Amino acid sequence: MGVRELKNSNMSGGRLSNYEFGEQFKTRTKSYGLRVIKLFQALPKDAEAQVLGKQLLRAATSVAANYRAACRGRSKAEFAAKVGIALEEADESLFWLEMLEESGIIKPILLAALKQEADELTAILTIVRRNAAKK
Repeated sequence: MGVRELKNSNMSGGRLSNYEFGEQFKTRTKSYGLRVIKLFQALPKDAEAQVLGKQLLRAATSVAANYRAACRGRSKAEFAAKVGIALEEADESLFWLEMLEESGIIKPILLAALKQEADELTAILTIVRRNAAKK
């Protein structure tokens, strides 16, 4: 679900307010982090899997933490800066998912949904940052 779908998905059928969007997106980024925690817990215990997994864990949970911090920003500039960090972390988490897949540690089919979510979060955060910079 991209930005347009999120913005247009509230209960009354109208467009979401910035607050409603922010709350839904905070929940979505937190859910992504929790899904990655479950993946990490299921990883093999060998050194390669653990190193890549810890990198993924840090990046994926940081997406939610930084977006949450952005929503508490004291200025538009602070909001944009924190969203930029969340964007970098979302993209980095996609990188670590790709590394887990391409190294053969995890089968592609098991990572497809998480990779899609990381890609969508990256796309949404790109738009949010771009819009924040315009204001």
